[in-house]
Amino acid sequence: MAGETEGGVRSVVRALDLLDLYDERNQRYTTRELVELTGLAKTTVLRLVGTLEQRGLLWTGPDGRVGAGPGLLRWARLAHAIWQVPETIRAIMRELTVETSETVNLYVRADTVRVCVAQEEGPQRLRHVVNTGEEMPLWGGAASKVLLVGVPTSVVRRVAAASPQGPRYADRLLTEIDEARTRGFAVSHGERENGASGVAAPVYGAQGATPVAALAVGGPTARFTDAAVRVFGGAVSEAAERIGRIGFEPASQNTASDEKEKR
Repeated sequence: MAGETEGGVRSVVRALDLLDLYDERNQRYTTRELVELTGLAKTTVLRLVGTLEQRGLLWTGPDGRVGAGPGLLRWARLAHAIWQVPETIRAIMRELTVETSETVNLYVRADTVRVCVAQEEGPQRLRHVVNTGEEMPLWGGAASKVLLVGVPTSVVRRVAAASPQGPRYADRLLTEIDEARTRGFAVSHGERENGASGVAAPVYGAQGATPVAALAVGGPTARFTDAAVRVFGGAVSEAAERIGRIGFEPASQNTASDEKEKR
């Protein structure tokens, strides 16, 4: 029974990894490309594609290329209904974009990754843009340090273990998280992507101990001078506090897992 369960979970993970290959830039693949990208046997890929097609999550066109299926529309509507950011919060994000002239993002934590749930693009031609819905690892970036404030140390160590530096990065990461908690905002330069910088502040919910979201401004490192960072830090912190007063309470997907890790 245990073997069957493990095999079933492995199949689910493989199916999800297959779906994760698709985005706005990569909308369709040949079977050969899917085999190369996943590293799986062709028979396994064909079986996964067939199962996902039956559920409407993938669709094979007349040319044999595989793309997103119509069944994903239902999931997209559901996600939009749950995660749609209120206009009052959007207005604050737009004001912050005008004040800083940089792109503004709102992130939430999903275990050991962060996900962008809303964005307001900056007015400058050269800017750093993250797609809404995109997942990023929590080991790098200002928003990550903010989102890790108050989480169990065991979670931080799992995040560090997945970083390029490995488990030894945990101590440094814990120090940077504590600095973000004390200062009220976090700063990063080129941690996840060379030439990109960010300043992020926590958005707290009713509980107040752990941020429910991170509000961040991001852009080219050349524009994030020490003077600019000081201005951005104050502006982002103020905007995050305003959002907290309005109330942004996304689905508490981390609560149960965090409580288990504390015990």
